[in-house]
Amino acid sequence: MPGQRSDTRRGSATERGYTYKWEQARAAFLKINPLCRRCKDMGRTTAATEVDHVIPHKGDRKLFWDRANWQALCKTHHSRKTASEERGGLRRGCDAQGDARSTRTTPGIGPLRDDRRLREG
Repeated sequence: MPGQRSDTRRGSATERGYTYKWEQARAAFLKINPLCRRCKDMGRTTAATEVDHVIPHKGDRKLFWDRANWQALCKTHHSRKTASEERGGLRRGCDAQGDARSTRTTPGIGPLRDDRRLREG
């Protein structure tokens, strides 16, 4: 995949299964699922540009190719989810998908940033 660095811990994109065959399957999936699932859940209409493995496959070829484990995401949501998975946990103030929580406080943690309020000015 262009622009992807090889990570010695994870291997290259090709070593992880992201081959021409994947690019063809990915394009077909995005054609059928053109909108970001997370944005759609929030009432937004955003084009999906990434096919995400809902459950990280971690080299499991069967899970990698299981289309029931795929979801269409926009770049932002895919990056947030991937970063959260690589950190091995949740970001303060975010749910498992990396989206800002709608509550203003969490007991024992304190105030959380409310992205909607910031966007509205």
